[in-house]
Amino acid sequence: MTSERQHPRDRGIDRVPAHRQPTEPPWSGLELRIPNDRSRESLISFVECVLVELTHADVGAEYRSSNIWGIKLTQYIAADTVGERFKKRHYDERLGWHEQTIPRQDVRDELLNRLARPASLATNQSHPHPVEEPDTFRVKPTWQLRTGRRTSKR
Repeated sequence: MTSERQHPRDRGIDRVPAHRQPTEPPWSGLELRIPNDRSRESLISFVECVLVELTHADVGAEYRSSNIWGIKLTQYIAADTVGERFKKRHYDERLGWHEQTIPRQDVRDELLNRLARPASLATNQSHPHPVEEPDTFRVKPTWQLRTGRRTSKR
């Protein structure tokens, strides 16, 4: 005869779930070096993933390029909760910071164009001493993005 009341252990309540929580956030692997060998379709999928993460997580995307004149950064951060407007922040060591708000389609187009480049801007041979480091693109927490303002992670 079995009892209608089972011990929680017997019902599987205390068991470890079959799917474990990931130790890293889903956006942690969203990074690329430019140039890369991804197809156009793969880049479109990558950019769409980036846009979803920008909209739903407290993260920003950063494109970084270096040359003999210094570092250039372009950052994208969601400006609304529906993912239709984004802040675009651009930094040039010679000119400082510039910020504007742009629509999702412009962010998508800019990212596709940048990530599909056949050569890094950093390794451009137009000057006598090209930089060896390739351009990089990555998604990271907004508190890690560099800005002209001093911010903390509070």
